[in-house]
Amino acid sequence: MNENSLLNPTSRRNLLRGAAAMTALSYSRVYGANEKLRLGVIGAGERGRGDMGKFQLDPTVDVVAVCDVYAESIDKAKQKAPNAKSFSDHRKLLEMKDVDMVLIGTPDHWHAQTAIDALNAGKDVYVEKPLTLTIEEGPLVVKAARVNNRICQVGMQQRSGKHYLQAKQEYMDTKRLGKITLARTWWHGNTYHLRRAPASLQQQPSNLDWARFLGPLKWRDWDPQQFWNWRAYLDFGGGQVTDLFTHWIDVVHMFTGQEIPSAAVAAGGVYHYKDGRTAPDTISVLLEYPSEMTATFEATLAPGVTGEGIEFCGTEGRLLIDRRQYTFTPAGRGATPVTVQRMSDLDADHVNNFIECVRSRKRPNGDVLIGHRSAQASHLGNIAYMQKRRLNFDTVREQIQPL
Repeated sequence: MNENSLLNPTSRRNLLRGAAAMTALSYSRVYGANEKLRLGVIGAGERGRGDMGKFQLDPTVDVVAVCDVYAESIDKAKQKAPNAKSFSDHRKLLEMKDVDMVLIGTPDHWHAQTAIDALNAGKDVYVEKPLTLTIEEGPLVVKAARVNNRICQVGMQQRSGKHYLQAKQEYMDTKRLGKITLARTWWHGNTYHLRRAPASLQQQPSNLDWARFLGPLKWRDWDPQQFWNWRAYLDFGGGQVTDLFTHWIDVVHMFTGQEIPSAAVAAGGVYHYKDGRTAPDTISVLLEYPSEMTATFEATLAPGVTGEGIEFCGTEGRLLIDRRQYTFTPAGRGATPVTVQRMSDLDADHVNNFIECVRSRKRPNGDVLIGHRSAQASHLGNIAYMQKRRLNFDTVREQIQPL
């Protein structure tokens, strides 16, 4: 990956300034197995609090700080971490010397900048997926992690899921599927993209910093739907593609070893929910990879259509996998399928892997570069959708080729 090609001089100076500010102690810091790790939570909404709870399953983790633009979210988080300090600006939290690691559960448009700020402050980072809002942000976050020698895990929990790892070992690593020519993925009826703002938010709460929530985005007056259901607006995220496909394309990358598409096409639109959303309620993406394989994604929010999964289609059989189980069906008429159920809590497994890597300083399962590559693949699908054309992607320079 040519990270420098996307770094402007100001970004380079900021990264180097952050690295220079690091102390020798923070570079060499290695924690004992029972030594306390102090966590700061940035973004204490429903997902952030859920992730925080997984961290708290480890008795060596203390939640010492919580940050959110909405005081009600902080109050809810502090019900589980009553001694945590409260902040509305993540930069103030990052000034705390006794914060070792941070969990970033903000909306997508804050992921990259918050992660870079935390990495430059010498913190190890667990950031929810997608890593970035735009395709250009990825190399900046990767470089911040590498320059500052920090652990950065992206929340793609399938990377740590035991039944995913077993399926990969049994059927992909052994070539029992033969040559993979198609990986089909789908995720229909995800209700998070249909959330309606409660009556309590019709007027902006006095303890909610709307300007801080918008951050780098252009100003717009208070809009309860854009705050509550930000996933439906392309200003804040990439819709179903970056929210859902990023998970599944990451599994495709993990299983096949192919991480950089060579082309992308997409089609879809707001076909049913004419409620002001800008992210399509129905979308189809097709990516082509250099190994002569295609990966597809289909998603619709149409009422009555639900379900999600991944199907690897090979010359010697097919493998169907989701978060509950996997099923291998050998090629040939009358073949008997083999099904294996999920073995553990994927979220807890992924958090545990991060904590282990904070202690050992090894690269985590969902390392920042892996997170960048999976977000990048999703961004290509969204860009193809918005530009209404086939994108050809330079897999060496990792750049969209001009028309």
